Amino acid sequence: MTTVDDFSSITGYGVSAMIEGCKVLVGADRLMTREGVDLDDTHTIAEQLGKAGKTPLYAVIGGRLAAVIAVSDPIKPTTVGVISALHDLGFEVAMITGDNRGTANALAARLGIDTVVAEVLPEGKVHAIEKLKTGGHKVAFVGDGINDAPALANADVGIGIGTGTDVVIEAVDVVLMSGDLNGVVNALHISQRTMRNIRQNLFWAFGYNALLIPVAAGVFYPVFGLLLSPALAAGRWRCPAYSCCRMPCACAGLPRPLQRIKQKTPRRTA
Repeated sequence: MTTVDDFSSITGYGVSAMIEGCKVLVGADRLMTREGVDLDDTHTIAEQLGKAGKTPLYAVIGGRLAAVIAVSDPIKPTTVGVISALHDLGFEVAMITGDNRGTANALAARLGIDTVVAEVLPEGKVHAIEKLKTGGHKVAFVGDGINDAPALANADVGIGIGTGTDVVIEAVDVVLMSGDLNGVVNALHISQRTMRNIRQNLFWAFGYNALLIPVAAGVFYPVFGLLLSPALAAGRWRCPAYSCCRMPCACAGLPRPLQRIKQKTPRRTA
């Protein structure tokens, strides 16, 4: 077996190594540009692969292009339904990726994604998040790879896929226990219901106090002859606790919003 020396992983670019005294590079076009490798003869191939939703990678041996490799991630069956559900909730969907721009645009057209930021390094994802925040917008970022960690930490809400790396899980605010993207919409739905319950609890707690404390203090006794008996006072103090316990329990029994969403076929463009 051939010995590999000086192996190096270059974040956002690819890998390099020395094999039998010959330098070997495998990575994206930006790695080849950085190393001065001529890719003029591969533009047509790269464009065709991008339109097909595949990312072109290049293998270079001894400074000469040896192969063009097509890499693609299959679209999960639930992805289109999740994006549609996010649109229905009033959210805009953006894709921030280090992949080839042509590939990203082709996938965005099929999936109905609103904004595409492609061919960016990990720090470029952070800049993209900052740009999306302009105008007071709140940004939730979903990621699973080590290159996503800076963007996840910089977003208003970082959502990590539970099947991702430990670095990602440490950087996020919410961890989805599985790789199912339905969890993104479910998490948003639960958070909205939770905030509504908090507001309801505050309303009832302050409402009880504002109404009955003056009665217990005898404010209305000189005019209306109203006083609060000890038995009623004890019951009154139970009411806020009951409402605060009942509402979270009601939230726990909510059906998941995507249980009834059927898997949709990705849109095809000419």
